[in-house]
Amino acid sequence: MTPWEALLLGVIQGLFMFLPVSSSSHLVIAEHWLADRGSMIPSPDSPEMILFNLVVHLGTMVSVVVVMFQPLMRLIRGTVVEIRLFWRRRTLRHLIHLKLMLLGVVTVGITGVLGLVVREFGTDAFAIPWVVAIFLFITGAILWWSDSVRNTWRGAGQMTLMVAVVIGLAQAAALFPGISRSGITIAAALALGMHRKIAAQYSFFVAIPTIVAATGVQSLSLLSHEGGFSIGADAYWTAFIVSAVVGALALWAVLTLLYRARFRIFAVYVVLFGAFILIAQPDLSEPPPVDQLPVEEGQTDVPS
Repeated sequence: MTPWEALLLGVIQGLFMFLPVSSSSHLVIAEHWLADRGSMIPSPDSPEMILFNLVVHLGTMVSVVVVMFQPLMRLIRGTVVEIRLFWRRRTLRHLIHLKLMLLGVVTVGITGVLGLVVREFGTDAFAIPWVVAIFLFITGAILWWSDSVRNTWRGAGQMTLMVAVVIGLAQAAALFPGISRSGITIAAALALGMHRKIAAQYSFFVAIPTIVAATGVQSLSLLSHEGGFSIGADAYWTAFIVSAVVGALALWAVLTLLYRARFRIFAVYVVLFGAFILIAQPDLSEPPPVDQLPVEEGQTDVPS
């Protein structure tokens, strides 16, 4: 992998990880675009690309921590203080930060369980172009609707177990190509009456442990790897830094547009992107390994 390819993949990961336009569908298109141009990026299941996937996802996790640093610190400090109070009162009433933390565990847990199920059976059946396009149209409709929500009354103190469960289910739905994680989780929170700011913060708070857990599971296969890595350290560092910087800018833009109810910009984009996929009908299946391609061609992969 060249530094330029690492930079491109880092930009794609950082940009589309947080924009509510479905990162998975964009990554698939980028993967085939690189393959058509003879890229020699390792196959998707190779240790090199698994590690690359881990690196860029950690980069986007850094983005969340940087952009959401102040509310994240308030949540952590408040939780520590309230844990002490809990031992005295033995009740979660008025312990808002601790309650949010526990509900976040519920959300991530539901996503994790469903994620393992989806991982077991795979999502290849959903990689058909017209299916991805339909999911993109659904995402567009959800984003368009989210701008019209006005009657939001739930603050952090009104967060309930039902809301945490629904957001966990919504986050799991984003495992399918064409469904935006940030878009569907924020929309689910708004549908249940959560204030826009709280909905956004909660969505990206739970993204941190979700990213850590997903990359941790994915990296387990690296434990049995005994050889070296064909991708140089410069490519890994480039992808990490770029995904973190671009991710921070993308997340800041998403929050700004969400607070101003401007998600319809993304709604129009994903519908046009879905129409492009229907018209172009690109092959969204996994490209064959390098040794099954002609010598002058290559293989590429983009972390999902």
